[in-house]
Amino acid sequence: MMLNYDYPMYRPPSEAKSLIFQVTLGCSFNECSFCDMYRSKEYSERPWDEVKKEIDMMVIQVPDTTRIFLADGDALNLETNYMIKIVKYLYEKFPNLERVSCYAMPMNLLKKTPEELKKMYEAGLKMLYIGIETGSDIVLKKVTKGATSQTIIKACRKAVDAGYIISCMVILGLGGKTHTKEHIRGTAEVLSAVSPQYSAALTLIMEPGVKDEFMTKFGEPFIPISDSEALSELEDLVSKIETKDEIIFRANHGSNAYTIKGTFPQDKQSMLEKISWMKEHPEAARPEGLRGF
Repeated sequence: MMLNYDYPMYRPPSEAKSLIFQVTLGCSFNECSFCDMYRSKEYSERPWDEVKKEIDMMVIQVPDTTRIFLADGDALNLETNYMIKIVKYLYEKFPNLERVSCYAMPMNLLKKTPEELKKMYEAGLKMLYIGIETGSDIVLKKVTKGATSQTIIKACRKAVDAGYIISCMVILGLGGKTHTKEHIRGTAEVLSAVSPQYSAALTLIMEPGVKDEFMTKFGEPFIPISDSEALSELEDLVSKIETKDEIIFRANHGSNAYTIKGTFPQDKQSMLEKISWMKEHPEAARPEGLRGF
């Protein structure tokens, strides 16, 4: 007997081998115009008896589980004591468990007190995946992210101060051709200010389900960038990130035409050299038919 997931269900690429429990369904905000992930669901929080039953079932089947991801897109929206109850029970039942993680919206981090975040961390919630998307306040407003660059920085720092490992996602091409410079400049500023342990750059792919909404909310003609322009954005982003702390950086998501990886600050120059090489070898691009957001 396996878990009866409520699809669609998403998890970060790095959680590919993790056991997933859906403690919430959907997203409580669900207004980001670029995101089609949970549009088919109404947000709800699953009751303890359902969650406990699934945990008890899976501990029999995969007792050696080491990593668990709590879905859907909004697990951190749970009331703090309920989250602690779930996480503690997971460690109680899975003796080899090393890490529990979930997505975290900046607004949800800001709703929690430092004490609440610390208590959840101490219970065993160790890693948070945070969608920054862009550091440009103009673009953030146009894609209805529900955050500003400063609230994103504040939220991320709050998580880091509480002890969490954080992984921050940004999206190349989110500002289109018109706002490409400020999009990248602001994004580099936010990543530099936060210095997350992990950061990933994806590339915008317009999903059919939200394309019209995205175009309407953008408030002006949106001009998509080309593969070569996305590579230039990536080059600009890498060149502008300044940090003394290590950031493990990945731009190898399935949405990207060109892929690089490295660790700031020591690999910054080698990543820029790799980008320069790719600019001279456009044939190295991933075929469009093999890309997905």
